[in-house]
Amino acid sequence: MDEVEIVNYDPRWASLFAQEAERIRQAIGDFIVAIEHIGSTAVPGLAAKPVIDIMVGVRSLEEGKRAIPVLEALGYVYWRENPRPGRMFFVKGMPPYGKQRTHHVHVVEVYGEFWQRKLFRDYLRTHPEEAQRYQALKRDLAARFRIDREAYTDGKAEYIQTVMEKARHDQSGENKPE
Repeated sequence: MDEVEIVNYDPRWASLFAQEAERIRQAIGDFIVAIEHIGSTAVPGLAAKPVIDIMVGVRSLEEGKRAIPVLEALGYVYWRENPRPGRMFFVKGMPPYGKQRTHHVHVVEVYGEFWQRKLFRDYLRTHPEEAQRYQALKRDLAARFRIDREAYTDGKAEYIQTVMEKARHDQSGENKPE
C-alpha cells in the first residue's frame, strides 16, 4: 500500500536532501546543470509527506535520458508512463520495490516550465501564512484521499497554481514598494 501520509516537519530533511543530491551529482554530474530541493520537505516548518523531492536540471530531456540507468543503479524506479510532460520521474522505495517512498527525482530541463516549481517553494519559504494554508489543505486532502495519491495531487493543483501566480507577480517586481 502506497498511502498518503502527512507528518510534522523534520529538520533532518535538509541533510537527507544534501546527502542524496551529492550521491546523484557524483553518479551523473557530468551533465547536471543544477540540483534543487523542492516540494514541501524543502520548506522549513511545513508538514509534508516524508518524501524528499529532488529536481535535477539538465540542458535537455534527451540528454537527461542518460541518467536513467545511473539512477536505477542508485535504487530508483523510472516511471516511464509519467503523465506529466516535461520531466522524467523516478521514485525510490515505492512498494513493491521498498517499504515506502523516500525520494522522488524529477529530471527536467533547467529553466523550463517544471523548473519554475522553485518559485512555489521560495514563496512558501518567505510567506509563512501561505505555508500554513497549504499545510491545512494537504492535511485535509490526505485525510480524504489517503489511498488515492492522484486525487490528493489533483486536489492541490488549483491552490498551487494560485500561489505560483502570486510568486510570479512578486518576482516581476510588481508587488515591491517604490
